[in-house]
Amino acid sequence: MNSEHFKGKYEVELKFRLQSKSKFLQKLGTMSHEVMLQDNIESDWYFDTSEQQLQFQNKSVCIREMEPSGIKLWIVKGPEFDRCEATNITNANSARSMLETMGYQVSLKAKKIRSIYFIGQYHVTLDYLEGIGHFSEFAIMTDDESMLATYKVELEKLASQFGLSASDLEIKSYRKLFTEQAA
Repeated sequence: MNSEHFKGKYEVELKFRLQSKSKFLQKLGTMSHEVMLQDNIESDWYFDTSEQQLQFQNKSVCIREMEPSGIKLWIVKGPEFDRCEATNITNANSARSMLETMGYQVSLKAKKIRSIYFIGQYHVTLDYLEGIGHFSEFAIMTDDESMLATYKVELEKLASQFGLSASDLEIKSYRKLFTEQAA
């Protein structure tokens, strides 16, 4: 795994709803890429206060476990759209317990099946959310805030090579999609 792809406090990310998983994979097969993971099950526990203070502040705290890779992450997003930091943890159960001890509670549990590929400096995911559909995220992490706009343009160009356009963009977070599905 090339962890350099996931360093930085900013994430430029474009998420697209896929019309065809097979067409996406067919195009990927014609491009030079590395496989990080295939078909990992990601279990996410989102935490918030009972008053949903983090959500109102456009922030999220998530503990993620990935199997069979064994990766465990503590992820914080927001309040800015591009702000995202993640760190590896060794014990997800303890991390969840610590958050609960601090007064946070689980606001959402979500699962998805994810494959992660590297195309140059970018990471591209192929995601499946049961009952919701297939998606792909084109992303890069960086500490250089001045590069955010440039990276967005480059990611749009990369996505267009897969036949994806603005009409395929999904602006809702996976958290929001799961919450809407549960309602």
